[in-house]
Formats: sequence, C-alpha cells, structure tokens
Amino acid sequence: MTTTAIIREINKLPLTEKLLLVEKTLKAIRQEKENALENAVHSLYDEYKTNTELIAFTKLDAASFYEAR
Repeated sequence: MTTTAIIREINKLPLTEKLLLVEKTLKAIRQEKENALENAVHSLYDEYKTNTELIAFTKLDAASFYEAR
C-alpha cells in the first residue's frame, strides 16, 4: 500500500479514530527510537569499557575547568 493510499484511507476515518491513530503511531515511533538508542548503547558498551583510546579523556573529568575569556 502506498503512502497516498494510506492517507486516503485515513481521511475516511472519523475524527476520533484519526486521533487514536496519530496517538498510537507517535507512541510506536517513540518506542522504536528508544529501542534503537538502547540497542546502540548495548552494542557500544563493551567498546567504551575496554578501548583505552575512547576513555583517555575521562582522566580529566575530575580536573577543574576554567573558562578562557
């Protein structure tokens, strides 16, 4: 089904069903985004824990920071 056909069918729905559709679609999009971020975190976690090149600057975390003006 094409996007145009889907929109055509959505336009046939009553307003309450359109709103429900939008609500459920947004919820699904948010969940998909959250899942993608979670998968990225899990896939990179070991790399960040073990790769010293990626964590070299964490030694500076405790150092005081002074903004140059």
